[in-house]
Amino acid sequence: MPQRINDKYHRNTKNKGMTFIEVLVALVIMVTGILGAVAMQATAKKSSFDAMQRSLASSLAQDIIERIRGNNSSTLSLYAANSPYGTGKVTSAPTCNSTASLCTPAEMVTHDLFGWEQALMGANAINDTKKVGGLVGGIGCLTVVGNSVKVVITWQGKVATIDSVDVEACGSATNTRRQVVISAFII
Repeated sequence: MPQRINDKYHRNTKNKGMTFIEVLVALVIMVTGILGAVAMQATAKKSSFDAMQRSLASSLAQDIIERIRGNNSSTLSLYAANSPYGTGKVTSAPTCNSTASLCTPAEMVTHDLFGWEQALMGANAINDTKKVGGLVGGIGCLTVVGNSVKVVITWQGKVATIDSVDVEACGSATNTRRQVVISAFII
């Protein structure tokens, strides 16, 4: 009798390993995890791009405010005269970077707006002939009331969203529109 128990025990220990169904279940779990990681990477890449665009927009808004502060406060209204910017409205600028060619305050406004508009359109990085360094569909709007300046920068994000109730009238209204709004007081 003890021999039979040992035979039965011996037979069960011989069957070590995984069945085909167990292997398939393990593969399904592993593939699901890999697909989840790939989807998470794609989402992270989109979010990273949107964050970089927001950072650039904020930097460009601060840039134009500092350019305005550096100029004569009597020229404030000239900055907003041709708003919105980012479509190539300001086609050239006077050279204001040497003692031989000093600019008037009005020429300095044109110089500032040309540089800012080129930055909005991405002229600082070119691939073949395409400008690739700026905001995607970037538009900058300036509003001046007295000594108060409002800068609104609009661009197109990667993911569709719903516009806030407090959307400024700058750029085209789409479900991917993003905005940065900065107000400053210029003395």
